[in-house]
Amino acid sequence: MGSRKGQAYFSVLCILFYIFCFPLLGGCTTTSSQKTSTSTQAVSLEPAAMLKFADIPIPSGFRFMNTESYAFQSANFRAGLLRYIGKASGEQSVIFFKEQMPLYNWRMVNIIEYGRRMLSFEKEQESCIISIEDKGGKSEITISIAPKSQTVASTTSKSEKKPLK
Repeated sequence: MGSRKGQAYFSVLCILFYIFCFPLLGGCTTTSSQKTSTSTQAVSLEPAAMLKFADIPIPSGFRFMNTESYAFQSANFRAGLLRYIGKASGEQSVIFFKEQMPLYNWRMVNIIEYGRRMLSFEKEQESCIISIEDKGGKSEITISIAPKSQTVASTTSKSEKKPLK
C-alpha cells in the first residue's frame, strides 16, 4: 500500500513540475512557422486515478465504454470485460501495461503482437488478458479478467494404461 502512495506522490510532483517549470523553459526559445516532424518516440502514459478494479491500471485519459463492458465482483470472485478508448498508440499502451501491471503484482505470461496486441498476465488465482487495437489515432483497450481454470488430475494411473498395439 505504501508503494502506491509513494507512486501517487511522485505522480503529483511530476505534474506540478511540468505545470510550473516548462513555461519558464519555453520563454527563451523562438517560435517558427515551420512544421516540425512528429517524433517516433513513444510518450509514456500515466495511470488513471479511478479504477474499476483496484489492481488493474488504466492509462490516464482513457474513457470507459460502459455500454460495451461488464464486471462482477464478490468477496471471493471477480470477472469482467472492460473496454476503454483513448488517445495513445498501441505501442504506448503496450509499454504502459508492461511497466504498470507488475507494480500491481501481475506476472506477464506472454505478448502476441500481430495487428492487434494481446498481453496475458496472471496472479495466483486469476488471469488477465489485455487486448489493444489501434483505431485511427486512438487505442481501444479490452481487459478480460477471470479466475484461473482449475486443472483436473487424471484419474487413470500409469499402471492402468495399456500400451498401443
